[in-house]
Amino acid sequence: MTMKSADLLVGELADHFARVLDAVLPAGRLALVDFPDHSNVGDSAIWLGEMAYLRKARRLPAYYSAIADFDDEACSTAIGDGPILIHGGGNMGTLWPKHEAFRLHLLRTHRGRPIMQMPQSIHYADPAAAAEMAEAIRDHGQFTLLVRDARSLAFAERHFDCRVRLCPDAALMLGRQQRSPATTPVFALLRTDHERAPGGAGALPAGVVADDWLQEDAAQKRRLRLSLKLGRLFNRDPMAQRAARQQRLAEWRFQRGLAMLSAGELVVTDRLHAHILSLLLDIPHVLLDNSYGKVAGFADQWTGDYGGLMRATGRAEAFETALASVAPQIVDG
Repeated sequence: MTMKSADLLVGELADHFARVLDAVLPAGRLALVDFPDHSNVGDSAIWLGEMAYLRKARRLPAYYSAIADFDDEACSTAIGDGPILIHGGGNMGTLWPKHEAFRLHLLRTHRGRPIMQMPQSIHYADPAAAAEMAEAIRDHGQFTLLVRDARSLAFAERHFDCRVRLCPDAALMLGRQQRSPATTPVFALLRTDHERAPGGAGALPAGVVADDWLQEDAAQKRRLRLSLKLGRLFNRDPMAQRAARQQRLAEWRFQRGLAMLSAGELVVTDRLHAHILSLLLDIPHVLLDNSYGKVAGFADQWTGDYGGLMRATGRAEAFETALASVAPQIVDG
């Protein structure tokens, strides 16, 4: 396999994403729903990538919403007969029930309207839940499903009666990013939620700093929300206010993730978007899989030929590989 630079690979994958979307995005005014109003940096990176594509395509949404503030009537009024785009990620299936329930609601409530699921990874632990989704997709009749890996593609083609396309993750549309100077030899960004791979964490070796990116600075968040409230004084359009709020929140979270990853000369991670953001930053990293194969599946499909990528099957092996790679820096330090 010929290894590729971050510049080359990111450019290729962003072009691939745009070609797929250009081919399948329905016409008309559109809605982008299921905004990720939570602390997981990866979902904010996806949303910003979706917006980067839509901005470039001159198809900015006429309606924006998270799950909590979605309104069927307001959405229909804003977009007419246009499509609903559902924010992508890794929540199609049984792992994240709130998002699956929202997807089912859209399919059942907006029949006759094109609905497109932005790139997803699929995991159903319950066949009955997969059958319920299959029925909703079949009855809806105008659903387009984009998936991020070969296993999700095979599952979707086997179970769902809709148009299915293989597509890279939207975050790649953000392009290469500038990293700040490292402060530690190895930074390990490791999952602390239920997608974490089995196995104990164990003690961290010397030279490794570990964290997850689910905790936000409360004071910073209060200041951001205050500035957003002040911004409403200068813009009375409620949908424009919502769009601005979503953009600012997502950018703030994305920058927090970039800063965390930049702390390491080398990164160890089992989060898919820590892998993708490390690629955007061109930070060498050791990649672990998550609980159900989402991370490995994506890397196998799209990013396995990145010159800065190393793979490991467990945390001990990952730390050993990482520390061996940065050993000269540790010695020099």
